[in-house]
Amino acid sequence: MNRFAALLDRLIYTPSRNGKIRLLTDYFRETPDPDRGWAVAAITRDLEIRSVKLAAIREIIASRVDEVLFNLSRDYVGDTAEAAALIWPERHGANRVPTLTEVVEELNAASRTEAPKLVEAWFDALDADGRWALIKLITGGLRIGVASRLVKLALADFGNKEPQEIEELWHGLEAPYTDLFAWLEGKAEKPTNAMLAPFRPVMLSHPIEEGDQDRIDLATMAKEWKWDGIRIQLVREGDEARLYTRTGDDISSAFPDVIEGFSVNAAIDGELLVFDPNITEQFAVRPFNDLQQRLNRKKVSAKMMASNPAFVRAYDILWCGEQDLRRAPLSVRRARLEALIGPGLARVDLSPRLEADDWQTLAHLRANPPIDAIEGVMLKSLDSEYVPGRPKGPWWKWKKDPRLVDAVLMYAQRGHGKRSSFYSDYTFGCWQGDELVPVGKAYSGFTDQELKKIDKFVRDNTVERFGPVRSVRADREFGLVFEVAFEGLNRSTRHKSGLAMRFPRINRLRWDKPSGEADNLTALEAMLPPE
Repeated sequence: MNRFAALLDRLIYTPSRNGKIRLLTDYFRETPDPDRGWAVAAITRDLEIRSVKLAAIREIIASRVDEVLFNLSRDYVGDTAEAAALIWPERHGANRVPTLTEVVEELNAASRTEAPKLVEAWFDALDADGRWALIKLITGGLRIGVASRLVKLALADFGNKEPQEIEELWHGLEAPYTDLFAWLEGKAEKPTNAMLAPFRPVMLSHPIEEGDQDRIDLATMAKEWKWDGIRIQLVREGDEARLYTRTGDDISSAFPDVIEGFSVNAAIDGELLVFDPNITEQFAVRPFNDLQQRLNRKKVSAKMMASNPAFVRAYDILWCGEQDLRRAPLSVRRARLEALIGPGLARVDLSPRLEADDWQTLAHLRANPPIDAIEGVMLKSLDSEYVPGRPKGPWWKWKKDPRLVDAVLMYAQRGHGKRSSFYSDYTFGCWQGDELVPVGKAYSGFTDQELKKIDKFVRDNTVERFGPVRSVRADREFGLVFEVAFEGLNRSTRHKSGLAMRFPRINRLRWDKPSGEADNLTALEAMLPPE
């Protein structure tokens, strides 16, 4: 368990992607089965401990720590697991540090009355880092800056395999992945993926930057809209149908209406969107905010499916029948896709192609899309194969310029991982009369040096404290102005401002701008798409 805790600690404080991969591959090399497999399951969030919940952890802490003292400590630290790990008063005795495997297997075998006693004994045996890791393992709260794809890249690096091989096997594997590690170490044959409708790694595009236009021949490119939904892969094989995100997460249970409307044996690449059921024209796309209401749900109600029906706007096909089409050129794949789309696919339609023979025409289309649910244009080489990853050259994306607004910092919250000592999550607002109304939250877009300056501003100008959150002085005469960039804007009944920003980030710090000159809420409302 200590080795797993040390891994988590080092991952948190390692900012580079390649550095994280090296840490993971070293851990796989030095750690025996099945500990390393359970670590993979925990980091990729494929591990669930059902016998202990956060409420039970709080009861364990309360048995030895004064509740008022703990609450004060938690408010200061800003994280329940970290506060509990640090404040726990150990009872020394015959305490043996458990292995990660012992923790997982014993908790999964224990009842809800037995499990807290195990956790309490392990708290005594572990140090503060180990206790923190144990709590995060139990509650599934591992925010360490490692996506599941990064783990798969590390596994591929460890076994000297192609990442595509790992990703195509993944959904047919079970923790603690002993068969997978045996293959990666050359001790066994490659595991057989017996699962129907597997995920196939996706092909990604590069943003068009300065100088790229001179290298791109528009005559060889297919042009289409870049839709503002989420990239998915819709697959059916026999009686099994699944809906995957671009990273391979299975979201089928949240979109049964899409699954039921897909009746052919194929793997389609496209965009998941929501349409307006009150418009007779099929699939009148609604804003991303409506789609977001259905994301991250294990189950969805009939009422939600009726009010926010989902569909797939398809732009590629990877497999059809028994034929793998990924090595065929895009022109051939598109023809197969066009032949496939029809009445048998109740919740799938075709992403239309655009006509643009020059950059001026394409720039006009990019800046003036017909609906707000379009965030730019895509360019795809007609002879490109479907290559997993992000090869530079075949596919390009040219997103609309972000929208900008000047807003005033209102609240700041402590960050996580390497930012846990800084106030790095910022809520900002725009003026409505003489009142600031929160319009969004961002935690990116600034350098480490700028973060230190903002953190000092927050500490020097705090007016109220709410646990890990600080309210800073923000009025017409004084405040810190952010130039905020965002990709889209929608109406929202869940926010006081009535607005919801899409992908807000700090574009620039406006130390020079008086807070009273920040934008009014009406400036944002003017950016809303027409109803």
